[in-house]
Amino acid sequence: MRELRDVAVGGLLSVAGAVDAGWARASVFRRLREKGWVPLGGGVWAEPGTRPDFPMRLRAVQLAAPELVVSHRAAAWLWRIELLEVEAEFTDLGGFRQRKGVRVRRGALRAEDVVGMASYGGLRVTGVDRTLADLLLSGPRDEALVAVDSALSYRTVTVGDRRVRRGPLTRLDAIASALSGRSRGAVRARDWLALADSAAGSPAETVARLRMYDAGLHPETQAELVTPAGRLLRPDFLFRAQGVAVEIEGFAYHGRREDHRRDIARFNELQQCAEVRIALRFTAEEVFHSPATMIATIRRAMGTGHRRAS
Repeated sequence: MRELRDVAVGGLLSVAGAVDAGWARASVFRRLREKGWVPLGGGVWAEPGTRPDFPMRLRAVQLAAPELVVSHRAAAWLWRIELLEVEAEFTDLGGFRQRKGVRVRRGALRAEDVVGMASYGGLRVTGVDRTLADLLLSGPRDEALVAVDSALSYRTVTVGDRRVRRGPLTRLDAIASALSGRSRGAVRARDWLALADSAAGSPAETVARLRMYDAGLHPETQAELVTPAGRLLRPDFLFRAQGVAVEIEGFAYHGRREDHRRDIARFNELQQCAEVRIALRFTAEEVFHSPATMIATIRRAMGTGHRRAS
């Protein structure tokens, strides 16, 4: 009879798999507890000493229920698409039943919609375009568009213990194609997709743009400006006619002194551009928790004074 570690797959052991390998069910549980294996639910255990992370917990669910495919926000997280919040979500290819601790959705998937991710132990996951289409169809709008904007643009993401720059993962037309043939919610999803902007640099920028859109404000995004010293700058948002530039700080704080110095110098240079009468700066916290105050501040800036002559 094989040892339990030999039956385990990628550090995870299914009790059902151990029984298939010749172990008596009662003996399996006794040995697992004696050796300090870590229970993950659904009859799946992790090797002793393991500190289960989010991908491992998704693998445990899929090992217990192979008919489940990682989808929606969980799939987006695995693709390193930025989100407002993460949840363990799956699409059920079988008889559909809810499972404790995860969100299971109904849905048909084509073979080309599913990808095996070797970097996560072969997890079966919906592809980027299908994932984004699912988020647009299920909503809410802001969460879906944060993910879409992230996937369309260059972003700095976490890979292991490093922060790396990744390129765009898809295109608008590919997401639109993934929505074709979907019925329920498709009209609304396509309307939301029309609000996407690949120039967005962070989730906070996306949400700020949507708050301005809802308030009837339509600035240019990432407009090109030239400083008196000849440096090219792209403010997050520009109300050109009113001479108002708006900058949004992302989630990450510029902790290094040099980063902070460059940030201040850039903001000062922005205020010297001929097109800018006033430059406003908002933190991610203000965008998410005090959007009405942000909008009121922008309106006041737009409605006072005159544009500075170049």
